[in-house]
Amino acid sequence: MKSEWDAWRAASPSEAASSSSRGQTQPVTVHDARPVRRIQRRPAADVDPDAWPYDLPAVRQLLRDGLELPAGVTFLVGENGAGKSTITEAVASAAGLNVEGGTRNARHTTRRTESPLHDALELVRSPGAARWGYFLRAETMHGLYTYLEDVGAPGPRLHELSHGESFLEVLQRNVDGTGFYVLDEPEAALSFTSCLALVGMFERLAEAGAQVLCATHSPLLTALPGATILELGDHGMTPVVWDELQLVAHWRGYLHDPQRYLRHVLGL
Repeated sequence: MKSEWDAWRAASPSEAASSSSRGQTQPVTVHDARPVRRIQRRPAADVDPDAWPYDLPAVRQLLRDGLELPAGVTFLVGENGAGKSTITEAVASAAGLNVEGGTRNARHTTRRTESPLHDALELVRSPGAARWGYFLRAETMHGLYTYLEDVGAPGPRLHELSHGESFLEVLQRNVDGTGFYVLDEPEAALSFTSCLALVGMFERLAEAGAQVLCATHSPLLTALPGATILELGDHGMTPVVWDELQLVAHWRGYLHDPQRYLRHVLGL
């Protein structure tokens, strides 16, 4: 019996079947509109499997098996240290996007804290697919705002907006239509209602043929219908459905009975 992982990997085929004049089914190549078809290890990449980040189970699996990236929205979820941000940062860099946020044309940089994983990755793109992309990295947004103001980018002065308002402004200004969008914990600055607005944005992007790779801790975002969810942990990366996420189970348990969790940290 095929595993859930095997079934998920088979869900994004690059070929479709058609009937020949003799009634036989023959595989024919169809146009693949995904901006990024696959994330994989560069053939010449030299890595130390015992060194960080290559020793992380999710990173080890990515380098060994690669990752077929489906159309629409893909969420990476898991505990702190599982490799979500490490992978999103590396993919953004491998895509040519500024690793501190922005497009491939952004030139700002502060203190580089990213792992060398991007040097070991390559993206397999679809011929003729959209090349536009954007990286939103929650922890470096302050530097991005300063850079955008310094170069005279149009729109409101982002430092003068609230934390959440500035996030939404950047997203609405740059994440629109067909393209490849990488987001690292975009919910960090957003209220409940703003997260709902982001879910609506994700849905519109998917309908427009865009691809989104998003690392998140939000059960609200991951509830997006039709999204692919990969849970990272000691097992590596596993496709899961929303109802089976540990993240969802913990939030349900906490909202139902906060004392069940608080007694362990507050000595209640």
